[in-house]
Amino acid sequence: MTRHQIQPPVTESPAVLQQQAVTQTDLFEYVLGDPLLASSLYVNIALAGLSLLLFVFMTKDLEDPRAKLIAVSVLLVPTVSVASYTGLASGLTVGILEMPAGHAAEGASVMIGGESVDGVVSLWGRYLTWALSTPAILLALGLLAGSDATSIFTAITFDIAMCITGLAAALTTSSHALRWFWYFISCACFAVVVYILLAKWPQDASAAGTAGIFNTLKLLTVVLWIAYPIVWALGVEGIAVLPVGVTSWAYSLLDVVAKYIFAFLLLRYVASNERVVSGDLLDVPSASGTLADD
Repeated sequence: MTRHQIQPPVTESPAVLQQQAVTQTDLFEYVLGDPLLASSLYVNIALAGLSLLLFVFMTKDLEDPRAKLIAVSVLLVPTVSVASYTGLASGLTVGILEMPAGHAAEGASVMIGGESVDGVVSLWGRYLTWALSTPAILLALGLLAGSDATSIFTAITFDIAMCITGLAAALTTSSHALRWFWYFISCACFAVVVYILLAKWPQDASAAGTAGIFNTLKLLTVVLWIAYPIVWALGVEGIAVLPVGVTSWAYSLLDVVAKYIFAFLLLRYVASNERVVSGDLLDVPSASGTLADD
């Protein structure tokens, strides 16, 4: 008979067992019990909802296909924000992560449900917001500039890669170095988006006659989007200089300007200058520089 060696059962570490015992209700109550954190989420839910209603009213009379697509792209932004911030406020997209050795928050703990739990609070649901809302913003900007489909697709592809690798940086707990490796990959993807915004699309906007509004929105987008990785680096996910509540408010304030104010400025222009932005949904230039036939 062949003797089989009996393996001892695998047991989870006490920290992992603690984290697994935390329920969604516990996280909901934790968020609600932190006035700074809760206000950063609930205020944004209200602003996103009001913005959505305002933007629907502003765009209800649009008739041109390209103008309508710009409007739909922009309407997606507050719609996603309402859902995303509700997920955060409810505890659905919030978790507890134990940071790796070498991280500034190594060995940190947080009070959840009246008990101390090893780890830090991670609002990882924000990355879902950015992965859906920022491509919509870029689509709207690309359409405003009259850029070709390839250029718009490139910007959106690297933007989604930026968000996904940023999420990987936030959720990696096996290695402190790998967290920063993911972070710099995300920044490299962001650099491609910035290049398109600053070098490629301004030329297209000049040719399309939308250079004035495009340059304003371009600068607004680039400056504010650069602030996001800075907040990440200073927050609990990076060097942990900023507490969770302050970090959340920083992201929320950036969202208000980079999304809702951005959207208001864009939609006000489109509603008043529909003929300027009019055209097919995605005009793809041919090799000779003229629009390709369908």
